[in-house]
Amino acid sequence: MKKIDENYFIKKDKVNFEPTIEESLYENETILWKGKPKKNSYIWNSILKFLPFALIWLVFDGFMIGMMCSFTEGIPLPLLIFLIFFFIFHLLPVWIWVSNIVTVSKRLKIEEYAFTEQRIIIKRGFIGANIVSINYSSLVSVNLRIGLIERICKVGDIYLVSGDKQKNVLEDISDPYFIYNKLQKIANDIKADILYPNNLRPEENKGYKTSYKGDVNFKDKK
Repeated sequence: MKKIDENYFIKKDKVNFEPTIEESLYENETILWKGKPKKNSYIWNSILKFLPFALIWLVFDGFMIGMMCSFTEGIPLPLLIFLIFFFIFHLLPVWIWVSNIVTVSKRLKIEEYAFTEQRIIIKRGFIGANIVSINYSSLVSVNLRIGLIERICKVGDIYLVSGDKQKNVLEDISDPYFIYNKLQKIANDIKADILYPNNLRPEENKGYKTSYKGDVNFKDKK
């Protein structure tokens, strides 16, 4: 059995609650591509995503609050206080929409994505960064969606579904067809290599240290 380095679990640095993707890489792991959501599309999507629902909710609650205010003289004080707190909580969808707009700049600053020869890395968050790793071999489907705003801004969303039914989205990616096709090729190559060993696998299998040797080049876009 291989002996584990006695210093393996010794913390060497202070904890960084907003680490870069480079800081989350494994030893000898290489980034093939790294990107962020396109700013204008990301902001417009944050504003418009829940806007219709939030407006309908606000109009309905505004009407009810207006009706209640016209009868405040006949409402007992305890009931009035209850109704005020009720509507504060009942307007939660509106507060979520507002917070989505207020925090968009901070979320955009943190959010970024990377493909390595081993996995897909997604970093996002607001207060701190959350890092999600998805092994290529666990991908069940990779889909591309381009809506109206995405078409105007020339971006697209890449939807990832893994074997545990977990769904992740790479939002507002520039050159979406190009990145989508490259990702599909890497995932298919690695799955084919696992199921049906081919010339991407070295003659001497190095286990977890094996690197992807496919001919994917993210600089060859025409």
